[in-house]
Amino acid sequence: MRRTLLALSLLFLPCLLSASERPIDPSRSRITIHVGKSGLFSAAGHEHEVSAPIAEGAIDDSEGSHVWLRVEAAAMTVLPEKDQEAVQSTMQKSVLESAKFPEIRFESTAVHKIDNGKWKITGNLTLHGRTEPLTLDAHDEAGAYVGQARIRQTQFGIQLVSAAGGTVKVKDELRIDFVIVASK
Repeated sequence: MRRTLLALSLLFLPCLLSASERPIDPSRSRITIHVGKSGLFSAAGHEHEVSAPIAEGAIDDSEGSHVWLRVEAAAMTVLPEKDQEAVQSTMQKSVLESAKFPEIRFESTAVHKIDNGKWKITGNLTLHGRTEPLTLDAHDEAGAYVGQARIRQTQFGIQLVSAAGGTVKVKDELRIDFVIVASK
């Protein structure tokens, strides 16, 4: 009898430990990546916005706060623009190499409350096969966690796209805006 109770308690322990964890609602959450331009003739190029839909993730906003999320690289899309098809192809094949690196993942290591409804989140971002530390700020906006982060593509081993002999190129730094909503 004792063994049975022990086995049952071990079976349900993961459920008890993550009782306050709520799944992220992908239909109401969004990640938008802003890609800038640089170079001598950068006026000839254009900036891009990329949508990165969340495939799955969860938030635990109780005492020991934690967040994690996963994005499928192949699901990322360049938002409508003049050369959308060409830019999409370059992003998937040359930049993200989504066939080789299919997943992008963020997992927090610490969540610090700064003020009422404001947090500083540190964690690890895995992108393009590399895991690097990332710190971001988030705030509560009508029940959603809203914020922004910045990363350098070269930090993750991504080769920057350039044209016209390097006189027009993609900026190394990307701005990532997010709105994360947990399911109710």
